[in-house]
Amino acid sequence: MSHEHDIVLVPLSGDLCVRTAPALKATLERLVQQGSRRIILNMADVSFVDSAGMAVLFSTIRRMRTQDGLLSLVNVTPDVLRALKIARMVDYVPVSAAGCKREVTELDPTVQPLWRTSLPVDADDLHATRVRIEQLAEQLSFSHDAVFDLTLAAGEALGNAADHTCGEGILATVSGYPDRIVIEISDCGEGFDIHKVETHVPQEDEERGRGIKLMQLLVDSVSIQERRLGSGTVVRLVKLV
Repeated sequence: MSHEHDIVLVPLSGDLCVRTAPALKATLERLVQQGSRRIILNMADVSFVDSAGMAVLFSTIRRMRTQDGLLSLVNVTPDVLRALKIARMVDYVPVSAAGCKREVTELDPTVQPLWRTSLPVDADDLHATRVRIEQLAEQLSFSHDAVFDLTLAAGEALGNAADHTCGEGILATVSGYPDRIVIEISDCGEGFDIHKVETHVPQEDEERGRGIKLMQLLVDSVSIQERRLGSGTVVRLVKLV
């Protein structure tokens, strides 16, 4: 289980049925009580879901909604996806089928954004920047859940910038296009290689690699490059409308 601040990735395996549902219910209840606002269930190794499993999912969805949180299911196998559609769970919670990853094409250099805003970031008040990013995303045709995920991903990137840099010189640039939003967060830190992060299994005391993997679940594209001038990195998040 990966836990980064208020975002949790929970891997499941085997059947989600009357025998296993109570244990999952206890886990989810504990996470919600601890303040988790975004829980992602990785269903890649789940081959069957019965009514007991559905009941746990529905009850968690309702509880998290009352606390302005969100539960979603990713890497859902075809058979389980069919069961979720029959139960109409796909009408209430984001569900992503296994192998279903949207392709982010490169923007035509001649295409200008609908708008672009640069936000100097106060490392001691990241909340203000997250709120502003949320407000900007709401100008585009995103669902409430998509805005929720985007804001959390941006929060992870902002947290990394504040934790791993001098705490100054952080800048967030948000650009809105008809088909996407692009967020670039630059810092003055030491920089690192995202390719090493993608192949590295984080240890218990490591957080940055976990944060990047969670961002990759929340948006359609995550890239990290060195700044062109000076030291530091630029984290680029893209979410398609």
